Amino acid sequence: MPDRKILVTSALPYANGPIHLGHLVEYIQTDIWVRFQKQRGNLCYYVCADDTHGTPIMLRADREGITPEQLIAQVGEEHLADFTEFSVAFDNYHSTHSEENKALSSLIYERLRDAGHISSRTITQAYDPVKNMFLSDRFIKGECPKCGAADQYGDGCEVCGTTYAPTELKNAVSAISGAKPVDKDSVHYFFDLANFSDMLQEWTNAGHLQPEVSNKLAEWLGGGLQQWDISRDAPYFGFEIPDAPGKYFYVWLDAPIGYMASFKNLCDKQGLDFNDFWSKNSDAELYHFIGKDIIYFHALFWPAMLSGAHFRTPSAIFAHGFLTVNGEKMSKSRGTFIKARTYLDHLNPEYLRYYFAAKLSAGVDDIDLNFDDFSQRVNSDLVGKVVNIASRCSGFIAKRFNNKLAEQCSEQALFHEFVSANEQIAEFYEAREFGKAMREIMALADKANQYIDEKKPWVIAKEEGKDTELHEVCTMGLNLFRILAVYLKPVLPVLANNAESFLNIDAQVWPADAKPLLNHTINDFKPLMTRVDPDKITAIIEASKENLEKTPEPVKAKTCEPIADTIEFDDFAKLDLRIAKILKAEHVEGAEKLLQLTVDIGDETRNIFAGIKSAYSPEDLEGRLTLVIANLAPRKMRFGVSEGMVLAAGPGGKDIWILSPDEGAQPGMRVK
Repeated sequence: MPDRKILVTSALPYANGPIHLGHLVEYIQTDIWVRFQKQRGNLCYYVCADDTHGTPIMLRADREGITPEQLIAQVGEEHLADFTEFSVAFDNYHSTHSEENKALSSLIYERLRDAGHISSRTITQAYDPVKNMFLSDRFIKGECPKCGAADQYGDGCEVCGTTYAPTELKNAVSAISGAKPVDKDSVHYFFDLANFSDMLQEWTNAGHLQPEVSNKLAEWLGGGLQQWDISRDAPYFGFEIPDAPGKYFYVWLDAPIGYMASFKNLCDKQGLDFNDFWSKNSDAELYHFIGKDIIYFHALFWPAMLSGAHFRTPSAIFAHGFLTVNGEKMSKSRGTFIKARTYLDHLNPEYLRYYFAAKLSAGVDDIDLNFDDFSQRVNSDLVGKVVNIASRCSGFIAKRFNNKLAEQCSEQALFHEFVSANEQIAEFYEAREFGKAMREIMALADKANQYIDEKKPWVIAKEEGKDTELHEVCTMGLNLFRILAVYLKPVLPVLANNAESFLNIDAQVWPADAKPLLNHTINDFKPLMTRVDPDKITAIIEASKENLEKTPEPVKAKTCEPIADTIEFDDFAKLDLRIAKILKAEHVEGAEKLLQLTVDIGDETRNIFAGIKSAYSPEDLEGRLTLVIANLAPRKMRFGVSEGMVLAAGPGGKDIWILSPDEGAQPGMRVK
């Protein structure tokens, strides 16, 4: 039997628009954690659903001339298609507009009502006299009462950050019809959150939240808890409140209940026991992954609702930060986002899964998708380090040993070191410290490549009587690759599955006690991942151009500044410095300073344009060794594409010296 029973959710995407890269931070983060749990043998379910209710859904459907039900069905299919292509593997993906959610929302409301936690009173709201409907804060626009910025919403200014009541807006208008709102009274229903002050004080300080989140909630709790308006007036797309005709549950009441409803739907399909996971005495673990912007709803309203309705509360809520793209703010309301589908049209989704993993921690810090850094990490780590191992070793196994691995390997200590690392890597995955896990895995990849560089199978292959040594070295290389692939499996499931097919093995579980793969026939090697094509990134940016709005840089005071910005050691460590042999050197027609070099970097040849013509003739360079940066993003030039950089020094002119290594070096060796 599995050691743990775990139910995991991600926040529900709203069915009013497409999935964008900002959304994917959360779903990829959650999926990695779930895949890790399953790989460890734990019983883990991952459920989610489309959040389908509310005024925006109703209005968009009206604009498109379809019913809200038709709209949410169409958007739900699009959302799930995007998630599936990014390998986000839900055990169940449902909708909040479901019978399960209607029944559970009514049940929770009735339990809260019967326990005295629901009250009603008359309130005054803004009303659109043209559309004959009450207006939520987000459907009122006007001038900020503090800074005067125009076109601001009714709940807060995006220019100066001030929050206010919609009645404070200057020259307010309905965002739906453009009419001036009028005040109108209506009876509304409220959840008395203050009844749960003591319970929430205890719950928010009991280790269920990240420390920074718990501290923030302490501020809110210290200010006193207000009643929460859980009703909306018709017309509204949602569930009618059982004892209040013409009144509907506010979308934020039934949205989190959608977690329960999606799991209930899964239980009905698979014969699972719903109460095993949701009853007050459940021994299962329940985790919610959310963005930091919806902490208030999840860490105050949600546990209070569950507690008041006699259900269990979450084991933990994990909040993450926002995503920027090349330093640009993403804002759905302003349209500054790159759609998931736009990315999928051009790039491998596993690139993004790895990049997010490399940046994610257990905290709530924002992360930036910098496309230059993105290309460098993918090309260096995945292609240059991990896949490169299989590429370098498989050819010898195929050509010299008919795709069969050796019967033994002499480097057992190295293999044991790779397997022993599983405990530390597992701790990082469990704690959601994915960036630390990726660094640990890439450090092992460096050791694997160092092993191959030191053993030099390309040299052994040319020496007589050394077939056994060659066989064992390449077998060990592929076994190290196999362990790296299994460590990366939660992040790169497609690459891991393809690696398993190449190695001709069953799906790999967590390698706590892995043994070397010996005397085993593998399949022909096929490229597992290619370098990032910079033209594809350009295409993504072009396709999203109208949505990308550069965040203005703050004006800096004039001060004495250093000649150049400093970099961190981690930035320098990203450089993939290789020994390269210059196979061919040619003049470049029409270029005064450039020579075109064809260099051997060990596992492939590269074309590099180098500005060293003033110091060297082509014939002086052929056959020489030099040092190159192998993971520099390819650069399109007027004369062709340059795929790296030759390191040189000197003041210029004839005084340029290429940095030649010792003559004992070999092409492909890495420089540390």
